[in-house]
Amino acid sequence: MSGFHLAQFNIARLIAPIEAPESAEFREALDRINALAEASPGFIWRATGTGFDSEIPADDIDPMILANLSVWESAEALAAFAYRSAHGAFVKRGSAWFGSSGLPQVVMWWIPAATLPTRDEAFARLERLRSDGPGVHAFDFKSRFSAPARLETLA
Repeated sequence: MSGFHLAQFNIARLIAPIEAPESAEFREALDRINALAEASPGFIWRATGTGFDSEIPADDIDPMILANLSVWESAEALAAFAYRSAHGAFVKRGSAWFGSSGLPQVVMWWIPAATLPTRDEAFARLERLRSDGPGVHAFDFKSRFSAPARLETLA
């Protein structure tokens, strides 16, 4: 096991407010899916509270934007949860609740073990992926980068 963990941040823009009937199936599954993530092998941490618990949007950004920030032992552990657990059905049906901007919505990056990413860092990493494309500092599932050998690689 390396001295690094994988930080993951994703955003999505609702096509109807979270409290709308059109969002009910998604809204009603949040606690169950969050509990599934937390019980998944390789899960370490997820951000909670305003701006991260989807029923409480952040008041400093568009209230239709939902965000998720989490830390995993590896990209493989995250992929197992995201695509091969009950969460995968929600990924497949995402267009029922979320619009597409055509821009990357998911970003990953390596962090030293025992540290946690911040919300500001997460938005900056997503912007870096959008502006510069994938690299060791910001990547996605299609362009994964292995954990670095040394911290200096992340600087």
